[in-house]
Amino acid sequence: MQKLFKAILIWSVLSSCSHSAGDMDTYRGCSLEGDAKREDVRELNVLKNRYTFPDSTQIDHSVTLEAMLAPGDDRNRFNTNKAVEITGYVLDVKVGGDESCNCHERDPQYRDTHIEIALPTNLVSENQCVIVEVTPRMREIMSKKGIDWSTDNLRNTIKGHSVKVRGWLLFDEEHSKQAENTDPDNPKDWRATCWEIHPVTSIEVVESKPL
Repeated sequence: MQKLFKAILIWSVLSSCSHSAGDMDTYRGCSLEGDAKREDVRELNVLKNRYTFPDSTQIDHSVTLEAMLAPGDDRNRFNTNKAVEITGYVLDVKVGGDESCNCHERDPQYRDTHIEIALPTNLVSENQCVIVEVTPRMREIMSKKGIDWSTDNLRNTIKGHSVKVRGWLLFDEEHSKQAENTDPDNPKDWRATCWEIHPVTSIEVVESKPL
């Protein structure tokens, strides 16, 4: 528990200020565009691989977890040039797939971390969660500050807790056939929306008592 509260303090400090990360346009030989062949996916990957920290003027405080989970076709609901800060319950923390944004890396350290965020009143249905993602570039930036954003450590410290997450809005069109809002009533839907916080730029545990 002492380790958890130390993490809360560190992440809380991070969430209150902006940072310069240096040049990480190329990371482990992988550009911001990744290794995607299609132009639209390359453009999407550039957004996924952002590594700047939003300042207070870039945060849209009208976007809440409830707003992101609201039903209906939401393709044009938000603005990918904006960042947000939402609070919700962490259902699960998982290693992401080997995707083009990370040049199909197979090592979990260099793949995204998928964090499933839900309202505390709906902790059963996977298709009623928002996905927020820690990227390899942000993990590297945090590592240089002595903060462990590995998937394993995040799973051990935030799963089953309420957290405040800040980061950039992203609509991941690649999952439009797996989200309730863009492909309703599909039994294979594993998320509520294609809107994500991606990349995550700060995490703060706001309630440490697990259900």
